[in-house]
Amino acid sequence: MNKAVVIGGGFGGIASALRLRAKGYDVAIIDQRGRLGGRAQQHKIDGFVFDAGPTVVTVPFLFEELFSLFDKKMEDYINLVPVEPWYRFVFPDQSHFDYGGTIEDTLANIDEIEPDDKVGYMALLAQSEAIFDVGFTKLSDKPFHKISTMLAQVPALIRLKCHRTVWQMTCAYLKNDKLRQAFSIQPLLVGGNPFATTSIYSLIHFVERKWGVHFAMGGTGAMVDGLEKLMREEGIEIKLHTSVSSLTIEANRITQVHTNDGSFLCDKLVSNIDPKFLYRHLVPKENQKMGAKLKTKHAKSSMGLYVLHFGTTKKYSDVVHHTIWLGKRYEALLSDIFDKKILADDFSLYLHRPTATDPSMAPEGCDSFYVLAPVPNNLSGIDWAAKEQEYGDKIIEALERTIMPDLSAHIVHRFAKTPTDFEQDFSSVEGSGFSIAPSFQQSAWFRFHNKAEGPENLFLCGAGTHPGAGLPGVLSSAKVVDRLIAPASQ
Repeated sequence: MNKAVVIGGGFGGIASALRLRAKGYDVAIIDQRGRLGGRAQQHKIDGFVFDAGPTVVTVPFLFEELFSLFDKKMEDYINLVPVEPWYRFVFPDQSHFDYGGTIEDTLANIDEIEPDDKVGYMALLAQSEAIFDVGFTKLSDKPFHKISTMLAQVPALIRLKCHRTVWQMTCAYLKNDKLRQAFSIQPLLVGGNPFATTSIYSLIHFVERKWGVHFAMGGTGAMVDGLEKLMREEGIEIKLHTSVSSLTIEANRITQVHTNDGSFLCDKLVSNIDPKFLYRHLVPKENQKMGAKLKTKHAKSSMGLYVLHFGTTKKYSDVVHHTIWLGKRYEALLSDIFDKKILADDFSLYLHRPTATDPSMAPEGCDSFYVLAPVPNNLSGIDWAAKEQEYGDKIIEALERTIMPDLSAHIVHRFAKTPTDFEQDFSSVEGSGFSIAPSFQQSAWFRFHNKAEGPENLFLCGAGTHPGAGLPGVLSSAKVVDRLIAPASQ
């Protein structure tokens, strides 16, 4: 039997389904939502298009590979365009730092803030490249379910000082606090606290430098549509509005997947859902190895996300595509979010204006926006039904006071998603935005294994598995699964 089932239609699940189909399997992909994409949902209201998930593409070849599996070209399905600057950092004193373009551009912008940090930046970039050469090039698509694989990497990790946090590494090269914040913030893009996340994740900086930052015309939802078209062309069965209720396990193998819409025979099962949810609700404990039980019980979840969407009846042409709006506190705010799990009165924000690149995502003369604020996950006990409106009002007031004058007078179609929505809509345990946090103790072998610590024919991809969250991470996790599963028998 060559039947493969993929549970969860996020980018990791989509990539796994395509890779299994290329190996000759009959593939069905199941998702509880009415649209593929996982967190990459898209909302369309009166001519406004709002992406709800990832908005930054940094490694285009990982998407290109999926089309080349079938001798097709990505550009026939998805239109990726470069974005510059990659990010604009706006500081509390209203100064800003544009990051992106050539190295010379970056050095010129650093020179305006702290000339002495130009040399340090080049050293930081070299260190990021050295980590990239190991962490991404050599390890991102390699299975890590054997402790021997991890132990073999210890010398390289020691040499690269990966015991340091991202913040510690950044401070070793830069002395200006503004630049330290700008070049240490990357872990937040994958759910980590820069003050606790291993400096392995500093490779993100070189990833951006190597391939740039891109955006899909039509939004991230257009990428999902392009991949769905490819899947349908290649005969992958797509089952939406379908929730998995249980698994039949015989002789330590999953033989059937039971849903609210019938059952599926199964030779290989790939899970793209939160691993904690998988092991808590679908795989009986008697079918789990100790590693899965320990991680499910003790692994710390990432922070939550508050995502505010709105359109405006005017264009804010001075706002670039990606803005990182930083509050007055940095370490203390992150401690409130990650450690104390309290909703502070202040915040830092990621502001996404896709209409800066693709005006078609809003009616003429209008803009579409997405504001993301890191917040505590649901272990905080925050009542988001009571807090959501007030928190959104504070964000709008702060943006209006600083970079978006008269914002409140021009807002239309405002709505928000909170950690409660993440838990309800995506089975995200504790309402985490990125599954388990990317600390050193939860990376590589210490993360949920791609080769399940459970039934023999169960495999895991997605944010909670190796190598981690973010589009490059989840797409690479599908490559790991690809390495673990043999081609279908003829």
